[in-house]
Amino acid sequence: MKFLFAPDSFKGSLTAIQITDILDRVAARHFPGAETIAIPVADGGEGTTDALLRADFGQKFRIPVTGPLFEKEEASWGMLGDGETAVMEMAQASGLPYVAEAHRDPRRTTTLGTGEMIRNAIQRGATKLLIGIGGSATNDGGMGMLAALGAKFTDKDGQEVSPVGGSLINVARADFSGLMPELNDIEITVICDVTNPLLGESGATWIYGPQKGATPEIRDELEEGMKNYAQVVSEAIGRDIASFPGAGAAGGLGAALGGVLKARLKSGIDAVLEAVRFDQKLEGVDLVVTGEGRIDGQSVHFGKVPVGVARHCAAKGIPVIAIVGGIGEGAEGLYDICESTIQTTVSGPMPLQSAMENAEALYESAADRVFRAVKIGMRLGNK
Repeated sequence: MKFLFAPDSFKGSLTAIQITDILDRVAARHFPGAETIAIPVADGGEGTTDALLRADFGQKFRIPVTGPLFEKEEASWGMLGDGETAVMEMAQASGLPYVAEAHRDPRRTTTLGTGEMIRNAIQRGATKLLIGIGGSATNDGGMGMLAALGAKFTDKDGQEVSPVGGSLINVARADFSGLMPELNDIEITVICDVTNPLLGESGATWIYGPQKGATPEIRDELEEGMKNYAQVVSEAIGRDIASFPGAGAAGGLGAALGGVLKARLKSGIDAVLEAVRFDQKLEGVDLVVTGEGRIDGQSVHFGKVPVGVARHCAAKGIPVIAIVGGIGEGAEGLYDICESTIQTTVSGPMPLQSAMENAEALYESAADRVFRAVKIGMRLGNK
């Protein structure tokens, strides 16, 4: 037997790495000598870097960066086992947790540190970048990130502007001649599961600004600034940066990455599975075990981890079992994707807090039930 384990985390209780460790342990109990492949998966949010490094035998680097409020912080990024693919989460350098709720004001925050991570990865030999852009504290249109990579933004008097949201309105000229020349040969993939454009009532500022501290007055100010910035940058590079799906992600970082640096914006699970060469690792696999904290119709509609994994398995005719914390309406849509079933970790009625506190024991018990059922199925098939 050859098993592949590709679970997402159970938010707040079990990491994807903890889950693959449990599955390895239980599989060995029921199938001694079976080959197992552990690919802890994340969809671009917190934990993506660690999961990918574990899945692909990579190396982590911890570097000093400029935080969203220009404070000194440390951020981690990783190089995958191929020695050329760097993975990072922008929230490591420019994330909302760095800014106390009482001090949140997206006019003052910057993505400078995200650019510093990118620069460091390129200097260490990365030729491919995989960047998760969830959880930002910023609304600077990616100006800080671009500035860290060598771009210059000046006002009408030729003075450099501070790379923060509040300065967008003052940008009169964007000069990209100083961008790192290596960027011309870098393949950038952005993990992005939102489709918001940069501007308007469904754009970066209106939709995501309030969680970053934007009052209606601040929102209107930032929107005007973003319109100005988008026009200046679009004219400088000769193409629109505001209208494509995902341009509004992470306070406009999507616009800078996709519009200026020509990055590909992909759904989280597809980008992650591609990075770890998931399809290649499916060769010879008999069964895949995946899962997440709760599976329902939203999981199916938005292609969350178990569904993304199932789609790849369907192409190779490999059955899938999803071990989940809970099942909601519409979860049966998984069955239409590939030969599959779902097992819950909860063994009876219990409060959510209790389920989370005992998550490891409950998961191990569920995994034990799964592998017992697999053994029974093999016996039936051999009759």
